[in-house]
Amino acid sequence: MKSPVRTKNRVVLPGVSGTARVERRTHVLLPRLRPGDIAVIDHLDMDRSTAQGLVDAGVAAVVNVSPMISGRYPNLGPEVLTGAGIPVLDRVEGTDAIEDGSTVRVHDEVVYAGETPIAMGREVDGRVIEEEMADARLGLVTQLETLTHNSAEFLRREQDLLLHGLGLPKTATRITGRPVVVVVPGHEHRAELASIKAFLREQNPVLIGVDRGADVLLDAGFRPDIVVLADAVEDSDRPSAKAMRVARDVVVRVERGGRAHTDHLERLGVRPVHVETAATTEDTALLLADAGHASVIVGVGMHATLDEFLDRQRSGLASTYLTRLKVGHLLVDARALPTVYAGRVRPRHLLLVLLAGLIALGAAIAVTPVGQEWAEPLTRLVTDLTDDLQGLFS
Repeated sequence: MKSPVRTKNRVVLPGVSGTARVERRTHVLLPRLRPGDIAVIDHLDMDRSTAQGLVDAGVAAVVNVSPMISGRYPNLGPEVLTGAGIPVLDRVEGTDAIEDGSTVRVHDEVVYAGETPIAMGREVDGRVIEEEMADARLGLVTQLETLTHNSAEFLRREQDLLLHGLGLPKTATRITGRPVVVVVPGHEHRAELASIKAFLREQNPVLIGVDRGADVLLDAGFRPDIVVLADAVEDSDRPSAKAMRVARDVVVRVERGGRAHTDHLERLGVRPVHVETAATTEDTALLLADAGHASVIVGVGMHATLDEFLDRQRSGLASTYLTRLKVGHLLVDARALPTVYAGRVRPRHLLLVLLAGLIALGAAIAVTPVGQEWAEPLTRLVTDLTDDLQGLFS
C-alpha cells in the first residue's frame, strides 16, 4: 500500500509579482514589454503618451528611479498609470540589484526578490499626484516665460521656412485644394482615426504619417501618401519598411547644419527628399501641408489643450507654438471633426426620406372624402380576394 503524498501549501506573498524589464530609456523598453512585466525605468516627469504605452503593454507595475512629477510642469503620465490601477513607485533606490529578466515583487514601497528586499521607493497614488500637480501648476509662469524666449529665438532662425515655406521640398503627391490628414502617434490616436473614417472614405484626403503614425494608417487599412520622419529617430519610433515603400513621398527632417543619413532608406528602394529645420517632425508635416495649399488640415493624435501641449515634446515647444499660429486657420482636431462633418448624403438616405414622405402623403389623403372614395374600390378588391382564398382552402 502506497503512503499518501503530502503536498505543502503554497504561500502566496502579498503585492504584485512579475518579470523585471530593466531599461532607463522608456521608449526603448516599450517594444520589449509583455503583459504582467514590471517596468524598471528612469523617466523624469512621465508624459501621457509614454504612460499610455505602458498601460497598453499590460505592465503589472512601474518602478521609476526618477520622480514621476518633478514640479517643473504638470505632466499627465502618472494619472494615466494610477487610473489604470497600475502600482507605481518613484524615487527608487537600489535598482542596480534588479536584474533584467528576473522575477521580482512590489509591495508597500519595496521591491523584493523572493522574500529579500532589494530596492525601496515612494508609492505614487492619487493623493500624491493631486498634491504635486497643484505645486507643479504654480511653476507654469516660469515655463511660459521660457517658452516666450525660445519662440523668439526659433522665429529668428526659422523665419524663411515658417513664414514663406522656403526650404520645404516639392512632393509628388498633389496637395493643392485637397484636405490633408496628419497622423501622429499619440494618446488615443487609433480611436480618433476610427471616428473620422467617413471623412477619410468620402473626401479622399492626402494622408501624412509622422514617424510611427504611418503604421497607424496602415493598421487601419489606409495607405499613407507622405511619410515624414526624423533623420536621427530611434528604431522604435521609425516607421516600418512597408509604410515607407507604399508611400509616394518620404520626407526626412534633418537638423540645421547636419547631414542626412539615409543609406538604410535607399537600401529599401526608397528615394527620400530632405528638409533642413529645427522644427519637430510633427510641425514639419503641418508646414508641408500648409505650403502645399491644403484646403483643411485634420490632426490625429496631436495635443490640443494647454496641459497636453506642455506635457509633450518639451524640447520642441517653440516650434509647436509657432507652427500652430501659422496653420491655425486650417487646423482641425480629429476629436472635433465628427461634430462639424456629418458626411455626404447617400442615395439610401434620399430613398428613406422619399418613402417617409409618400407614407405621410398617403395617410393625409386617406382621411379626406376623396381619399375615402379612392379607397373603396381597393377595399372591395381586397375583400373579394380574401373571400376567394377562403373558399378555395375550404
